[in-house]
Amino acid sequence: MADDPILDAAHAQVMAVGVKRTTLTDIASRAGVSRMTVYRRYPDVRTVLQALMTREFAALIAQATSEAGDAPDGRERVVRTSVHGAELLAAHPLFLRLLDVDPELLLPYVTERVGAFQKLVIDDLAARLGEAMREGSVREGDPRRMASAIELALRGYVLSAHSDAAEAERVHREDLRRMIDAFLAP
Repeated sequence: MADDPILDAAHAQVMAVGVKRTTLTDIASRAGVSRMTVYRRYPDVRTVLQALMTREFAALIAQATSEAGDAPDGRERVVRTSVHGAELLAAHPLFLRLLDVDPELLLPYVTERVGAFQKLVIDDLAARLGEAMREGSVREGDPRRMASAIELALRGYVLSAHSDAAEAERVHREDLRRMIDAFLAP
């Protein structure tokens, strides 16, 4: 799905007009396909947008993981991946557009439920935490529960990353790094 003209068109449409003003007809038109072609793959615009956000934001996990690959141990890889992934998401153009034009659409992911991307983050972190526990660089515990706690902290950072000046944001990022590291230390 990395190269998907329908999702590419949805991305362009959201960047142009925001989520609430994006229609399936607009997406189909931008993709150069019929509405029925879009309907065959996605039952509604909400599903298209969920697939778009999962595609865009899941790529950030891969990027953050790749860039943390030279960390000396599993705990440091988790810390680096987590903090860098949060930085990448907080600066991602699609996420910034959501915050700018349709911020209320993010509220359910803060107050009511865990979305598909958040589940990907938790699953990825839980797997990495399990490996780091076996290695001895992370304290014993339930990897999934620990991953959920880390994701919650990251979510707060991402949603508030732009509320302060750049220097304050850098300090918050360093504090986030220290907090996750201390939380995981054996």
